[in-house]
Amino acid sequence: MVEKPFIIPQPIQPIGTNKPRKNTEPTSSKPNLFNEVLQREIAGIGELKFSRHAQERLEARNIQLEQKHLLRLQEAVEKAQTKGARESLVLLDDLAFVVSIKNKTVITAVDGDSRKGNVFTNIDSAIIN
Repeated sequence: MVEKPFIIPQPIQPIGTNKPRKNTEPTSSKPNLFNEVLQREIAGIGELKFSRHAQERLEARNIQLEQKHLLRLQEAVEKAQTKGARESLVLLDDLAFVVSIKNKTVITAVDGDSRKGNVFTNIDSAIIN
């Protein structure tokens, strides 16, 4: 005679009494946030960021960026992006910036005095603005 294994069935629970229900409705505070972010990314519009290294260089070299510099830098990044650049040297007045175009991130910043005699490597384009 072959013995059958002894199986204990799972206990049956009433439906929905112990488990909280998930809210599947979108929140009303920001219903189109995903769509807005998606559209900005598709359009290639995004905030220009500064890496920690670039922030340290700005402080160490006492470089004060004004709104006009930031606007011109953003314009240069957008121009470079349309040309397919990846890493660019952007020259603004007596300042130089190495920018990752894909990430829209300033990698380093150099003032006029520090710029002399410097060699900028790993760039594929230069923008004089």
